[in-house]
Amino acid sequence: MRIAKLKVQNFRGIKQGQLLIPSHAVLVGDNNIGKSSLLEAVDLVLGPERLARRPVIDEHDFYAGRYIDGDGKPVPIHVEVIVADLSEDQARHFRDHIEWWDEAAQTLLEGPPPEGTDKPTVKPALRVGFTGTYDSEEDDFVGSTHFLSPQKDDGGYDTFKTSDKRLCGFLYLRTLRTGSRALSLERGSLLDIILRLQEDKSFKIWEDVLEQLRVLPVAEKPELGISEILSSVQSAIRGFMPADSVSNPHMRVSDLTRDTLRRTLTVFMETGAKREDGTEYAAPFQHQGTGTINTLVLALLSLIADLKQNVIFAMEEPEIAIPPHTQKRIIDGVRKKSAQALFTSHSPYVLEEFAPDQVLVLTRNEGVLAAIPASYPPAVKPKGYKAEVRKRFCEALLSRRVLIAEGRTEYDAYPAAARRLHELHPEEFRSLEALGVAIVDATTDAQVGPLGAHYKTLGKTVFAVFDLQTPEQREAISHAVHHPFEAAEKGFENVLLKGTPEAALRRYALSLVEDGLWPNHLIAKTPKPDTLHEDLLGAMRDYFIWGKGHGAAADFLNACTRDEMPKFIVDTLLAIQGVIDPPTVSEPVVTVDESLILELPA
Repeated sequence: MRIAKLKVQNFRGIKQGQLLIPSHAVLVGDNNIGKSSLLEAVDLVLGPERLARRPVIDEHDFYAGRYIDGDGKPVPIHVEVIVADLSEDQARHFRDHIEWWDEAAQTLLEGPPPEGTDKPTVKPALRVGFTGTYDSEEDDFVGSTHFLSPQKDDGGYDTFKTSDKRLCGFLYLRTLRTGSRALSLERGSLLDIILRLQEDKSFKIWEDVLEQLRVLPVAEKPELGISEILSSVQSAIRGFMPADSVSNPHMRVSDLTRDTLRRTLTVFMETGAKREDGTEYAAPFQHQGTGTINTLVLALLSLIADLKQNVIFAMEEPEIAIPPHTQKRIIDGVRKKSAQALFTSHSPYVLEEFAPDQVLVLTRNEGVLAAIPASYPPAVKPKGYKAEVRKRFCEALLSRRVLIAEGRTEYDAYPAAARRLHELHPEEFRSLEALGVAIVDATTDAQVGPLGAHYKTLGKTVFAVFDLQTPEQREAISHAVHHPFEAAEKGFENVLLKGTPEAALRRYALSLVEDGLWPNHLIAKTPKPDTLHEDLLGAMRDYFIWGKGHGAAADFLNACTRDEMPKFIVDTLLAIQGVIDPPTVSEPVVTVDESLILELPA
């Protein structure tokens, strides 16, 4: 069983959106793009315990907070989920609601009765939905889940019950997961789910525990003073009521109901600290370290998968407080044990565990959300993808904006220049990181256009900075990206050397010599205070070419003031910032010279 398609309408930041979901997937995109909202939407439909919460939804779950239109009519939330790859037991259980999903066409067959159900790519599927709305009569928000096929004579649909949802096996772990929900016995907790899945259905913990608590004595020692107080209370009561109508008051742990007991019970774990008597000190599970909690939660998920055999896991940011090698084990383990695994993530170590078509890049424009499967970047072969993805592509997949740099020198130099300008003039400049711009090394000018087109297709705003090009290359790059920036020079070293004042260049060159950083192979060209300008330019050109892989250009720009930096670099960074964060322009105040006003005849 797996979720094949999801449609969302009027939910949180999503006015409208739909996406096709592969067997396993990771949702990526900038913060607040809608990743968590999509998983929450699925939970509204498939989560067995989700509708038991109060309230099911509230004002903030409606797009732009609009739950009533201009005529006073409710504006509903709609979520539709198509579940495919049903097991034989599931197909038998849902037989009255089965539709047919064509995996090749990625759509449901129309019917009834649908034709072509004998094709190997066509499998039985289930279409279910959630509707949430505002009930003006009750002044409350309500929600329900239902099958979306077949439609009844009155226009309604059969209810999709909790027992039906449990058969679908959807489990959702939000980002803020804690031990109190994992290893307590609250309804819907992981431990509760494991106990429900056990073959022995005669689980009688509640009666046994409550009986023990009813007879557990509390503070009965006279020296504690409670017994004396309670005796005084009894004497006072008997002054007003018959003796046989009042029992002897005493303290017990006795007002716990099953629900309060569920919330109270939790697992204790040894902390590694020893008491004076040599025994291990144990603390509640949620008091352990975050990484330990997350790892143990995932161990519980593994148990659930082993017991259930057909489960859909949805998990937000599995990388939280967990080292990279453990992240990889988590992803690998969850995928192997589940029918489908859905993740949201900002971790390159998570992304590199997925094939490009399993990475869904989310975009949202005026509330309309779309998911675009990532593909292999230009000139990157499948064999080399895993080696390249973390280093060159992950950051770009996770951001809204991308700057394509022609080579390694520009890749290092532009972020360094932006940070330096922000440090010197914080009121005027922002760093590329603060602007949400990821920078990608194209490695050559021939790849600037193809890479720009690649990220443009994924819905990114694409900037590109490159050397002087031929008219044909310039036109190709300009069509491939949104905002091209072409230098007037060929070679970034020339941009630096021709755009920097002699004094700044000489100061930096002499500092390299003084600090013992001038390379030995250029010893014959070692700069000196009296080195001619032309010779200094030649020496520094050789130095910058040698230092391409060592961040030499970035280090130089970090030593410059704004006026010392090449104008092309400063203007390019200002232009990028102007696109992303346009300056606010106040309307000019118009004053009128009254002496110029003409009196018109009546």
